[in-house]
Amino acid sequence: MNEPGADLVIAPGPGLRRGLVIPAAELVERFSRSSGPGGQGVNTTDSRVELVYEPGSSTALTEKQRERATAALGHRLVGGRVTVVASEHRSQLRNRAAARERLAELLRAALAPPPATRRATRPTRGSQQRRLDGKKRRGEVKSGRGRIRPD
Repeated sequence: MNEPGADLVIAPGPGLRRGLVIPAAELVERFSRSSGPGGQGVNTTDSRVELVYEPGSSTALTEKQRERATAALGHRLVGGRVTVVASEHRSQLRNRAAARERLAELLRAALAPPPATRRATRPTRGSQQRRLDGKKRRGEVKSGRGRIRPD
């Protein structure tokens, strides 16, 4: 679905009714040597992938989505860009796909609408009575723990 080098397609979900397509021109991929698995080839292959995306200047997002994404990803943004790193696979192609999936998940979570605010409710009369009965019972148990004094 999300082939490396092509547009990043994010499936429809909460906050993304029609899904989202991020043009490949807005994604920057950098490659370097990985410290992960790879045997002898780990020293010669640039299999580690860094995928960089700048949500603040993206043409794929609406103004509202841009604001929501920058607010939600604020802790991950460095210079207005979010960077996703993948180096768990031996092949560069699989790491590229993993980084794209990770970025898609990040954006899907960032663009999801905030949960509904909690409305405070009052406890029922029965629950208040049960609470008080429990407190009385507990107090009686504790008061019965003292020393027994002869009368």
